Amino acid sequence: MSLPERVFYTIHEAAARWGCTVSDIAGWADTGRLQVVTGIPPVECGATRAGGLVQFQPIDILPIFRRCGTGPQSAHLQRVRPLGGGEWLYITEPTEGVLVSIGDVLLLGKDVQCFEDTHDLFGRIAEGAGLGEEGEYNWSAMYVEITRRVFEDGLPPSQNAWVRELQDWFSARSKDGSFPDESSIRRRIKPILDALKFKRPKR
Repeated sequence: MSLPERVFYTIHEAAARWGCTVSDIAGWADTGRLQVVTGIPPVECGATRAGGLVQFQPIDILPIFRRCGTGPQSAHLQRVRPLGGGEWLYITEPTEGVLVSIGDVLLLGKDVQCFEDTHDLFGRIAEGAGLGEEGEYNWSAMYVEITRRVFEDGLPPSQNAWVRELQDWFSARSKDGSFPDESSIRRRIKPILDALKFKRPKR
C-alpha cells in the first residue's frame, strides 16, 4: 500500500527538486505559470473575510525571494485571493497585513506535477541525481545541494538528520525513488563535516 501523492511542497523543496532558485519560481508564479499559496488566519478584507489557504503574488513581497539570499525571511502580505480564483482581496484588518515566512510559501502538489509534465522536467530530474546509466549516483549534484542548503537554511540539527535529508533529496529525483545508503553518503560528506568541525549548529 503506497502513500497518496503529496499535497504541498515548500518553495525550497520545489527549487531543490527542479534545480533552480526560489527567485525563479517567484518569477514563474508572477507571470502565471505557477501559483504560490500560503495559509493565513481569518482576516478582514473590507466587507469580506478571508482565511485558510490563499493564493498571493510573489511580487507583493518580492524582497524575501531575492536571488542573492540577502533578503528578509518574512514580509507582510496585504493582498490575497481565495484558492480557485476570484477577485483579489486587500487586507484591511490587521492594517499591516499578515506576516508570511518564506518557509510557509507553498506550491500545491498537483501544480508541481502539472508544471513538471508541461516542461518535461521529470526526465531531467530522474537523470539528474538518481542512478545514472552506469548505476552511479550524481554526487556532484549532491554537493551543489549541500552548498544551497547551508547557504539558504544553515546547518541541520545533526549529522543523522543531514544524511536523511540527502537520502530524501536523492529519492525525490530518481525515477524509482531510489537513494544511496547511509554509509555512502557519510563517506562523501565527511570532509565537509570535518572542515566545518560539525557537531551541532551553533545557536
